[in-house]
Amino acid sequence: MFEREELLIGNQINELKNKTVLIVGVGGVGGYVTESMARASIGHLILVDFDTVDKSNINRQIIALHSNIGRKKVDVFKERLLDINPDCIVDIFDIFYDEKCKDVIFNQKIDYVIDCCDSVNSKVLLIKECSERNIPIISSMGTGNKFHPELFKIDRLKKTEYDPLAKKMRFLLKDNKELLDTRVLYSCEQPTPYKGKVGSISYVPSVAGLLITSYVINSFIGR
Repeated sequence: MFEREELLIGNQINELKNKTVLIVGVGGVGGYVTESMARASIGHLILVDFDTVDKSNINRQIIALHSNIGRKKVDVFKERLLDINPDCIVDIFDIFYDEKCKDVIFNQKIDYVIDCCDSVNSKVLLIKECSERNIPIISSMGTGNKFHPELFKIDRLKKTEYDPLAKKMRFLLKDNKELLDTRVLYSCEQPTPYKGKVGSISYVPSVAGLLITSYVINSFIGR
């Protein structure tokens, strides 16, 4: 199943099979993170998302199909991931991440946390929790109203620019300089002005998700 990957990284594939990754938010960006993690042989995935598949998701979310509109995203993903890799352990939490649920989610060893949720408060809570538990985290900033995925960067939160979501997070975390060093994916592109709702196109969140997976996997295998 992972023969081609093993040709590339050799015995390090066993390291990936023993890793546990928590992904909070499995929508546009998080969905591509989730699937690419499973296809990269990560052995244990923990998915947190309270949303259902909506028709408006079809243009950009990897699990969104007309056949599963209305179903819980975590349920759809668990079925899909086990069809990709039956050996993968997939734990799902159909909840919104907040202060009340952290002990339920963080009750086991987690090697990396990937934040792809939309809530600024949830993002801040995740960063603080990971700092307290000494768990590495990468957080996705905004990908809506963008056209150029080649302008994505991974850097420290304090170095971000042009990103309204990152600006809010820098403000909320300004009293803790250590947390401003959190790794984030963000775009250097000036966002298109909002017209009531946030727009998105297929290739932008997908590239963001794959870049995050690349960063985490390469961190695991020392590349």
